[in-house]
Amino acid sequence: MEATRIARTLREHGHSAYLVGGCVRDLLINREPADYDVATSATPHQVISIFPQTYAVGAQFGVVLVPVQRDTVEGERDNYAIEVATFRSDGAYSDGRHPDEVRFSKDARLDVQRRDFTINGLLLDPDTAEVLDYVGGRDDLQQGLIRAIGEPHQRFTEDKLRMLRAVRFAARFGYTINAQTFAAIRELAPQIHQVSRERVRDEILKMLTEGRARQAFELLDQTNLLEQVLPEIKKMQGVQQPPQYHPEGDVWIHTLMLLEGLSAGCSKTLALGALLHDVGKPPTFRVAPDRIRFDGHAEIGTKMAEEICRRFRLSNDETDQVLALVANHMRFGDIQRMKESTLKRFFRLPRFEEHLDLHRLDCQSSHRDLSLYEFAKEKFHTLPEAQIRPEPLITGNDLIAAGYKPGPQFKELLTAVEDAQLDGSISTKEEAMALARERAKTT
Repeated sequence: MEATRIARTLREHGHSAYLVGGCVRDLLINREPADYDVATSATPHQVISIFPQTYAVGAQFGVVLVPVQRDTVEGERDNYAIEVATFRSDGAYSDGRHPDEVRFSKDARLDVQRRDFTINGLLLDPDTAEVLDYVGGRDDLQQGLIRAIGEPHQRFTEDKLRMLRAVRFAARFGYTINAQTFAAIRELAPQIHQVSRERVRDEILKMLTEGRARQAFELLDQTNLLEQVLPEIKKMQGVQQPPQYHPEGDVWIHTLMLLEGLSAGCSKTLALGALLHDVGKPPTFRVAPDRIRFDGHAEIGTKMAEEICRRFRLSNDETDQVLALVANHMRFGDIQRMKESTLKRFFRLPRFEEHLDLHRLDCQSSHRDLSLYEFAKEKFHTLPEAQIRPEPLITGNDLIAAGYKPGPQFKELLTAVEDAQLDGSISTKEEAMALARERAKTT
């Protein structure tokens, strides 16, 4: 293990060094750590002198990255860096994220006191495999507790993001948040806005994709964080739905059920699509003579989803996919009545498999009738790609050669020809030109 090698190298140079944090926690509960961190008495300058190929990403806070190579699942080697942090104690956190003053230390016991939760404050001796616990983390692991180290208000005042991390860890491991820690989060929840949107986004996306999204969002609600970070989702609560289609309950319960169906490791865009697909229902709710209706909720929801994606500063590609999922999720209701051309154009949506997955989750979280899903799935997987995206029978150059002047009419003619090709009513260039000439007379 590279982290162990780094810790031992530091010890060989006369410094104390331990594995620390989440990797120790995960090893103790038999989970494969995603990352390994090392804590040491060596100063950043000393670490850099021992490992010349380093990145001093936060040297003022005692953090140096030591690059290593590791084997991937595919049997290849990738570049990776292990964080090596100098033992330290912190001063006040005026900006709610970074300490105003850092004092390097030789004492590991002092260092762990500044960390967030007891289960993340454990040290592992690389030589003896002994776990050093100065904060009660092992007992909390056994009891399944998320507990702030020391005074919870102080820990959260230092970095407000820790409130979201408490929720995420509790959901991921199925743990309970300690009562004092929980109370501090509820009280300080309005201060989460001091955290950058990117950092909030990253925590929310992890909650959605780590396999226990429903539990995470229930905890977000219970801690008062949901109304702060996603007020649009909070407004789903109490919004009733027509029981003949949604026997499960209101829009909030329906959305929680979709989140419960998300598998660990699912894509961020599918997870956001599941969360936001009905975000337009609260503002479009009305009680019609026949039943509760949400007229235009997909269209309104798409606009709301765009604002949320922009607020969280998602990439353009991620935003486009989330908006497509929200905008198109109701189209499956018409899929058996679609013309062949409409159906094939529907299947052309980028990453259509995610649209299928969202529709399946939507059905399983409401009426549980999967007949439209099975129809769409079979059609999508059996239709050859050449039929979904056939080579055009004619192009704009063919229309120009036939004497037509380029203009808005071109798109109408080419679309009409492609529709006929997709429907199977024409199959040759001659037929395509004949149809174009016929349509040109009426446009």
